[in-house]
Amino acid sequence: MSQSSPSTSAPALVVHGGCGNVYPEPLPVPRRTAYEAKLREAAQAGYQALLEGKSSVEAVETSIRILEDSPLFNAAHGAVFSNDETVELDASIMDGAAFLAGAVAGVRTIKNPISAARKVMEASAHVMMVGSGAEAFAATVGLELVPPSYFELEERRTQIQQVKAAEAQGQPQPSTKLGTVGAVALDLDGRLAAGTSTGGMLNKRFGRVGDSPIIGAGTYANHVCAVSGTGHGEFFMRHTVAHDIAALMEYKGLTVEQAVQEVIHQKVAKAGGEGGVIALDAQGNTGITFSTQGMFWASVDINGTVQVHVDNVVVE
Repeated sequence: MSQSSPSTSAPALVVHGGCGNVYPEPLPVPRRTAYEAKLREAAQAGYQALLEGKSSVEAVETSIRILEDSPLFNAAHGAVFSNDETVELDASIMDGAAFLAGAVAGVRTIKNPISAARKVMEASAHVMMVGSGAEAFAATVGLELVPPSYFELEERRTQIQQVKAAEAQGQPQPSTKLGTVGAVALDLDGRLAAGTSTGGMLNKRFGRVGDSPIIGAGTYANHVCAVSGTGHGEFFMRHTVAHDIAALMEYKGLTVEQAVQEVIHQKVAKAGGEGGVIALDAQGNTGITFSTQGMFWASVDINGTVQVHVDNVVVE
């Protein structure tokens, strides 16, 4: 697929708020309303940035920060606990036009990990920083740091304690949503970008890091498409899901919809993994799919039409 000509595209943006066993059905009305409102806010804020002529990278960061600041999602303020009842955050971002990327992993005091990932991309010579080193870097570039208690929500603490109690008794762990938030954007100059942020896997051990901060696994963007994923990270890493979607489009000529369907429902599902992705191509076409019970997402297409998808229901 050839690179799109600059300054010919209308903007488009898609955000996601995770996938998995998405809460009991039907989702309680107050909870549904809260998710719908926050997803819509994130999508519209990023789209407004695009309308103002800001870059796709700026739009992705804008949208994801809104989701990171919400207790509803498994990212930053709403992140799940690890087995030792700490919060460890991962994020990445990629500028498809400049072909640059940045990521942080295992951080505990950076209020908005997506902003730290962007700073790694733009203000360092590196792609990934982890743990205390990433936090020290964030301080040097003026990002907001917070105490770990900022991320420690009682709802999430109860969740990990229930999981650990079930584990100790040899019982199946309660079903939970596979977390993660993300965004993909196409700006007025035809530039694509993608970003992903997560609290990782509930009850994770030993500093486990998933696919979200791994370029090519949970996040990828180039001149062909932008992809952000959510799901079982080990499978997304093994199958380099985000890059594989881009490769199928670039080398085999698949559409964005065909590519996401192929990777999620053929390769990943057949390997025993599950999850979902959002993707945009250089013309603003979307590819959105998931193999789990549900996925939360919102989009603003090249015509300015907003859609919000919560609990398997699309809200116009």
